[in-house]
Amino acid sequence: MDEAVECCIWGCLSLVDLLDLLHPGRKRSPYLVIATVLSLVPWLVLGLNSSLRDSTWHLMVLLTAQNLGSAMADVVVDAMIAEAVRFDRASFAGDLQSISWFSMALGGICGSLLGGYALSNLRIDVIFLLFCVLPCIQLLSCCFVDENSLNSKVSQEDSIVTDSHMNTLDEDIPLTKKSHSNTRRRKKGKKNPKGRSVNSRNSRTSKKEDSLVSKWFHSLKEAIYDLCRAFRQPMIWRPMSWFFLAHITIPDLSTVIFYFETEVLKLEASFLGTAKVVGWMGLMLGTFVYNRFLKYMTLRKILMCAHIALAFLSLLQIVVVSRKNIAFGISDKIMVLFGSALADGVNQFKFMPFLILSGQLCPPGIEGTLFALFMSINNLGSTLGSFLGAGLASVLNIDSGSFDNLLLGIIIRSLCNFIPVAFLFLIPKEATGSST
Repeated sequence: MDEAVECCIWGCLSLVDLLDLLHPGRKRSPYLVIATVLSLVPWLVLGLNSSLRDSTWHLMVLLTAQNLGSAMADVVVDAMIAEAVRFDRASFAGDLQSISWFSMALGGICGSLLGGYALSNLRIDVIFLLFCVLPCIQLLSCCFVDENSLNSKVSQEDSIVTDSHMNTLDEDIPLTKKSHSNTRRRKKGKKNPKGRSVNSRNSRTSKKEDSLVSKWFHSLKEAIYDLCRAFRQPMIWRPMSWFFLAHITIPDLSTVIFYFETEVLKLEASFLGTAKVVGWMGLMLGTFVYNRFLKYMTLRKILMCAHIALAFLSLLQIVVVSRKNIAFGISDKIMVLFGSALADGVNQFKFMPFLILSGQLCPPGIEGTLFALFMSINNLGSTLGSFLGAGLASVLNIDSGSFDNLLLGIIIRSLCNFIPVAFLFLIPKEATGSST
């Protein structure tokens, strides 16, 4: 159910991308505000209403809205970074992405530490209300977002040109015709001034509505056409196809492994929170290493090394599941901590090229929308990978009470890490992590 809800969330975000193109001159701050409100309201409702916390359906709806808000904010921020790279800081594409992920990792560390403390010392209603503080800070930060919409400038220039053109046409009308028309207007106005004003007001309103609907329809038509034209280009659909395949060909067994760590290894929730903190630190380290040492390496080589490393990192989980680490005197906690940190760090070597390459491939004019659509496709692939992992667990009869075939499942997942390597020809040969 969780995977299905997440799949619907990332599908809806593609519609949000199209709505962004319907208003080409609008800024992205309103989208951030809407996303923050969606993240804030569910926590507030769950903190104040105890009956909703006991209802499965109400809880699912509220948490879905909260996840939708978080995902929407994530996509909008990445789209704004893509636009900034295109217009202002093209030579610092990797640096901007690194700063963004450093900030996210720092926030993840603080959130994990706060969550671990809250679970151990606070009531559930207080925890939900405490979670409201973070979206409030995010809502306040929206006031400091400074963005200059190039499209708004273009629309203003177009309106000025249109007005001047209308004035020119009005000046070209002969004076005699204008005087005759003015005389006729005065005569008609004297006959029924009130009716004339009401009719003119109604006609103006109807014309406004018709023009607004036609404008939206025309914008939607152009948006779909631009996106289809962009995706027909091999330099765009080939890399995106690879990143999508890299998700759907590798089954995600993280949920099953979580149950194994809690049910078999008897690891406490507080320790798993600590492991998450270590994982965020590994993500920060991976971002630093990529930006410092791998920035000018070809993406094909980086992605190939990342998948090979992920396959070998699965050996750590194989050792833990087979309990071989106990024979060497290595505790389960150390294995889980190091495995989490290394896996998150190596995964960053795989995700940073996606972000930078996506920003480079976006054509001018639709950078933000196309990049947001790339992110939606990437996360949709991740969700489908979770479905594949659930299917593999079902075939192998792995569940929260039976882990006999978990070792076989991890081995299959390790071998699947080599499948995307065979399709690396879809990535541009000379593409690197730098736009220069």
